[in-house]
Amino acid sequence: MSAPRAIDFDTRKALLFALTAERLSAFYEYGQWMTGPQGATLAAQWLSRSKLQLALAERRLLSDLSDQMARELAGTLSREAGLYTAHAMMEALDPNHRSDIAFDLLDECERLLRENGVTE
Repeated sequence: MSAPRAIDFDTRKALLFALTAERLSAFYEYGQWMTGPQGATLAAQWLSRSKLQLALAERRLLSDLSDQMARELAGTLSREAGLYTAHAMMEALDPNHRSDIAFDLLDECERLLRENGVTE
């Protein structure tokens, strides 16, 4: 059995994107926001499937940043545009799916990470 591996910046960026997509999708589907601990737990579950690990403090940071990003998107988009964006983000979780919206939001994820001291 191999030990879990640490993750790089691009994986952190992808994880932030995925958490944001999940939060936004859940908000539009259920009308409520995922909590911080729920986001950190979801991140840990995803990482463990790939035998990757990230310290709890970093998972919490990604959870908080995804909450910030999802709420900002929901607050600036109409309901219809928000639903479309959430759907586009969820589709973009499939590596075979290409989306201009996803690329723009990945750039935003990178900016948020760098602003919060995550560089590696």
